[in-house]
Amino acid sequence: MARATAARRSALSLVSERRRRDARARELLRASDELSALSERERAQATRLVLGTVAAEGELDRVIDAHLRRGARLEPRVRDALRLAAFELLYLGTRDDVCVSQGVELVRGVSPRAAGLANAVLRRVAEKDVPALARARERVAAGAFDARDLARVGALPEWLCARALASLGNGRAADWAVTALAPAAPAVAANRARWKDDEARRLLEAAGCAPEEGPLAGSFTLGAPARLAASGLVERVDVLPCDLAAQEVALACSPEPGSRVLEVGQGRGTKTVLIEGASVSAGGPCEIVSVEVDASKSELAGRRMAAAGISEHVRCVVADGRALAGEGLPDDLLGSFDLVFVDAPCSGSGTLARHPEIAWSLREEALPGLAALQADILRAASARVAPGGLVVYSTCSVLAEEDERVVEALLSCPTGGRFELLDARRTDQPGSDTHFVARLRRR
Repeated sequence: MARATAARRSALSLVSERRRRDARARELLRASDELSALSERERAQATRLVLGTVAAEGELDRVIDAHLRRGARLEPRVRDALRLAAFELLYLGTRDDVCVSQGVELVRGVSPRAAGLANAVLRRVAEKDVPALARARERVAAGAFDARDLARVGALPEWLCARALASLGNGRAADWAVTALAPAAPAVAANRARWKDDEARRLLEAAGCAPEEGPLAGSFTLGAPARLAASGLVERVDVLPCDLAAQEVALACSPEPGSRVLEVGQGRGTKTVLIEGASVSAGGPCEIVSVEVDASKSELAGRRMAAAGISEHVRCVVADGRALAGEGLPDDLLGSFDLVFVDAPCSGSGTLARHPEIAWSLREEALPGLAALQADILRAASARVAPGGLVVYSTCSVLAEEDERVVEALLSCPTGGRFELLDARRTDQPGSDTHFVARLRRR
């Protein structure tokens, strides 16, 4: 039999390493010398296999286990190889005979005695599960489906699909599930605090990234995204790798030049740069105080603000967003703000294509506590907005309990009468993540 291809062997090595180290797949891919040694075509195939296998892990295990004897246990490396082969069979459309043959050889490479088992399991996947998935896809396309069909099509937990259906309705839930395994679109945003849009485009062109103007101000899609890593543009914060949905959220803030802005949940500071850039494009800088509870993230964001050239107008403060309505705050947080932007911690269920570990690491029982945290942060942060000022609340979740319900909780609390809801929506950029954003004005 033909030996497993280099792309598949590299993918198996990375999937196994991720499992052993409990690491993030994208970080391993970026640092992999083995992957760098492959041809561009092989590298793309290995990357697709790794990200897809990780994203579909729970569904792949369900399929594989259905074809094992009761109580049978697989060596972890054998399961890794079977997951890769099953993912390719089910979700990449590779010929059945190729997937089975290559999967058997992957297993043979880690455990020769398990090759026969692998052959039997993968043949059953081809005979039973590939047709079952095709039927589920037909039902989803026809609009006559349930949560179980979405779970098959998107390789997602059924409970998550049920909640997405309740939150999004059939049409949007179907779109969400169908694109859960799709490669993330390569999008960047210009640092508009430093460069005009046409200047940023010329920088990307000079780096060979083949940029095309995106649908949002300062946004670009890249025809050759692999060229970005070596260009230095990201390290210098001339451009920011950033999904279109996140860019849309930042633009929804629309700070006035000279206004005072409170950002809660700064993270690495990508939206900080985008918000400052939007203000500069409107006529001048705004003054941002960015709160982050994680000190290491805040320190990293501070360095990034300096690299972006906006540190004179941004203060990075370590604080818990739930404490913003209390006393004893740092001087930078005293007084009121014209705009309060809450980028809330969330399930990340709107970013599955970009973060393959999310779907199968989520726990349904954790959602009430997360929603309570979001409500506490929004309530405390909204106390800091000046009369006539704006509160913007955002998550990268598709679930109503993290989105609309949190906003409703604010409006129904004793201080909620101070606010009017201007709009609440989910982002709808083609090929991008799904974020939620609500804007409220203090009366």
